[in-house]
Amino acid sequence: MSDIFEQDIYEETEDISALEDSDYQDPAPATPENYVYPKVLYLAKLEYSSEGVFVSVPENFQELHGGDYVIIPTRYGNDLAVIMGRSRNPVGLKPSEIVGICRKAADEDLEKYKVQLQKEADAFKVFKEKVAIHKLDMKLVTVHFLIEEPKALFFFSSENRVDFRELVKDLVSVFKMRIELRQIGVRDESRITGGLGVCGRPYCCHSINDKLPPVSIKMAKEQNLSLNSMKISGQCGRLLCCLSYEYNWYVEARKNLPSEGLHLFYDGTNFRITDVNPLTQMIKMMGEDGRLLEIPAKRFYKDNNRWKIN
Repeated sequence: MSDIFEQDIYEETEDISALEDSDYQDPAPATPENYVYPKVLYLAKLEYSSEGVFVSVPENFQELHGGDYVIIPTRYGNDLAVIMGRSRNPVGLKPSEIVGICRKAADEDLEKYKVQLQKEADAFKVFKEKVAIHKLDMKLVTVHFLIEEPKALFFFSSENRVDFRELVKDLVSVFKMRIELRQIGVRDESRITGGLGVCGRPYCCHSINDKLPPVSIKMAKEQNLSLNSMKISGQCGRLLCCLSYEYNWYVEARKNLPSEGLHLFYDGTNFRITDVNPLTQMIKMMGEDGRLLEIPAKRFYKDNNRWKIN
């Protein structure tokens, strides 16, 4: 773990509950026990939103490679996606997260995509002008025109609910097509816009994978990280996505170690375990006589379900 987390002071008065998503729940097993993944599976990406989509292909379908464009079904309609590569060992995918490919994108699809990029830039300006006219509290994040049908998607963020019915009417009169406005959260905004995190690397949700597990405060606690909001939150104001990377490892590692707060008798004195470090496999104990000991975890063992030290 980076030394960015070392030697931080935990201020118990700080309320960090706001960093956790309000709808957080412990994730249930994603894949049914007997589910068999499609034999050929690819990871694709919707470039306008940086959303990852797992796609299956029919039998005998031509092989796809990274950088190929395909047409896939999305929640908004059939749209263009770019193939990131073959997914050979998928883990934790839900069957509902896998879609069937419609077809490989034709040259005319790619030409239309290039034209629409300019239209989206123009639509961005129009949207901002209309928002100013209606005096709405909205921050436009991105605009996207679908490939296979006349529909424009406007993704915006706002701290409050927005009545945009009159705005939609204005936009329809300008673009002469179906208009959908979607209010998104701070995590989605960061995923779309991208940027650099406190580690100096591009946002995980933008550059690696947007299908990350939900992040909770207990993940930071499990990894002995300082509960300092400046250290464990990202630019979106929520808990860092990377807290979920090693969480399962820490959970499994702690199963074979005594827990903090445990009392045991050693060297003629009662000790209390004050710190357990699964990475270094070292355990700190404070004795009633004032001694502070640091002992390798391999010296701890269970006897009749009680921890002892040899």
